Amino acid sequence: MAKTAIVTGGSSGIGLNVAKSLKEAGCKVYEFSRREVADSPFEHISVDVTDESAVQTAVGQVLDAEGKIDILVNCAGFGISGAVEFTSLEDAKRQLDVNFFGMVNCSKAVMSSMRKAKNGRIVNISSVAGPVPIPFQAFYSASKAAINSYTCAAGNELAPYGISICAIQPGDISSGFTDARKKTLEGDEEYGGRISKSVAVMEKDERNGMKPEVAGAYIAKIALKKKVKPLYAIGFVYKLFCVLMKVLPIGLSNKIIGMIYG
Repeated sequence: MAKTAIVTGGSSGIGLNVAKSLKEAGCKVYEFSRREVADSPFEHISVDVTDESAVQTAVGQVLDAEGKIDILVNCAGFGISGAVEFTSLEDAKRQLDVNFFGMVNCSKAVMSSMRKAKNGRIVNISSVAGPVPIPFQAFYSASKAAINSYTCAAGNELAPYGISICAIQPGDISSGFTDARKKTLEGDEEYGGRISKSVAVMEKDERNGMKPEVAGAYIAKIALKKKVKPLYAIGFVYKLFCVLMKVLPIGLSNKIIGMIYG
């Protein structure tokens, strides 16, 4: 029997390619995104993941149609950049609301049906910026670190009921995410041009990064595995970064990050 999968943020970038890979693997794929999508290759439902009621309604539609949800992949998210001192509280809250609480809304909406079925897989898209916090992207890094902690804690809560949950941490991906980033350069003069320089380094790395098709295929493969670990990083270099953050003294590792991006 075909697995039923929901992919949030599935209209572009990594999410779109995860949805494609899951469909190619034989899954019935429902794609959640805010935008209207004409002629979607999936079952498209327009929903804002920050709207808890709308998410519950959308998940209910899937359950009414399919009777079950086997896989949820939380890809919806965006990035902001700028100095902590000059980032508005509104922007900071919006970053956490979409990246973290949007994931929470969608995960919570599927848990009851998965628990009753004693089966389910939740995959949260985090970032290497979670364990490797990046200067001038503090709130993005914080949102991804929160996803990692949530995933590990929720995994222990849900394991007795046949639900497994993991977070996947991509590094630099060449996608529309870069152009969609909300950049705040306020304070760049006061900070000696370090804000614009840091973001330029990051965006250059992203534009030369992994193709979203490769990342999407990897994520779909993890989503379909029989058993999963709590955390994954995509690519040898980023796996190495995550390991170094664990083994090096925090002062040294943070100094290295500052030399690259600070």
